[in-house]
Amino acid sequence: MHGRDLKHGIAIGFLFAVDFVFLYLGAAYTDASRSIIFLYTHALWVAVGAHFLLSDDRLTPMKVLGMVLSFLGLLSVFGSHSANLRADHWIGDLLEVAAAASWAGCTICIKKFIRQRPISHYQALFSQLFFSIPAMAVCRLVLESDRGVRLDTAVVSALAYQTVVVAFFSYILWFWMIHNYTVTRLTTFTFLAPLFGVLLSGIILHEPLPLLLWIGLILVAAGIYLVNKPQRT
Repeated sequence: MHGRDLKHGIAIGFLFAVDFVFLYLGAAYTDASRSIIFLYTHALWVAVGAHFLLSDDRLTPMKVLGMVLSFLGLLSVFGSHSANLRADHWIGDLLEVAAAASWAGCTICIKKFIRQRPISHYQALFSQLFFSIPAMAVCRLVLESDRGVRLDTAVVSALAYQTVVVAFFSYILWFWMIHNYTVTRLTTFTFLAPLFGVLLSGIILHEPLPLLLWIGLILVAAGIYLVNKPQRT
């Protein structure tokens, strides 16, 4: 691997690791329904970063309107409270936003690099996963050194799901889209994820879903749609 490729691989691996560390740490403090909404502000951070770093993906008045709506949605979600919400839930909320920003940074970094050097989406996936291992290993030692390894049915099932469905099928599809679409337009494929996340949080985890949470979800989803709405030429 060339020196430039190595630096790029380390960068996207580090951002990927930071994304997941913040994601899982945040989930320990706040509800899953709140986490999914904050995490999928990824599209907004992509739009901002692409404006400054990618010459053909600039902000437009429609995108700015979408970002304003989404910001109002975030305020609504942040202001929503349920009876079982932790007092320090704001820590988890901020960690989920940080995860979204890290995810966006990784997306933009990959898109910018593949314009300068042709690489396949398989290479991008391998680099991200391989170079994230050292960063995640360090976080494991720092944050969970006092915890043992538990391999019961739930843990093995979760690991299998993360390995086969998330790290293999979904990421191959995601990197294929990064190679074939602009980074803001590709998030059109994901703007419904917060809706499904909130619904499943209520159905599976039985989390309370207050009105302000739904208002925030609608505003964030509408904002992401406007950010990624194809522009007429």
